[in-house]
Amino acid sequence: INRFRWVEYSFSATLMLVLICAYSGITDIAAILTMIGANVAMILFGWLQETMNPPGRTVTTMKPFWFGTLAGIMPWAAVWTNVIGADTVPGFVFGIVVAEQIFFFSFGLNQWLQYRKVGKWADYLRGEKTYLVLSLAAKSFLAWQIFGGSLAS
Repeated sequence: INRFRWVEYSFSATLMLVLICAYSGITDIAAILTMIGANVAMILFGWLQETMNPPGRTVTTMKPFWFGTLAGIMPWAAVWTNVIGADTVPGFVFGIVVAEQIFFFSFGLNQWLQYRKVGKWADYLRGEKTYLVLSLAAKSFLAWQIFGGSLAS
């Protein structure tokens, strides 16, 4: 179990979420703190999923996965509510929300495939390598979108 990955995700994914919230117009501190809590809870449920289902197990439980999915969807519901309800949204902000949500759901899909041992994900390391690629890609893509969008504005 790579504990460092889960701690790093708690910080980096939460920072990314806060940036996405800010760009989508969510600036209320109470709302942001609530979304931070939901995001960290989602990641901790991911860690629990890994802890409860080590490689070589004979039985798999997906309860932590589904609890984390529920916690993780809530911040995105708030972001979309704000984006859809806004009078105007810069195109790059819409692009950020769509792209980063695709990355977000890709992490969940990767975990589901890994723990269900579907296809190439029957090899546990396939899922671990995919996490690394997704993490780097999501962070890089967000940075470039913010950089490019801010320059264009």
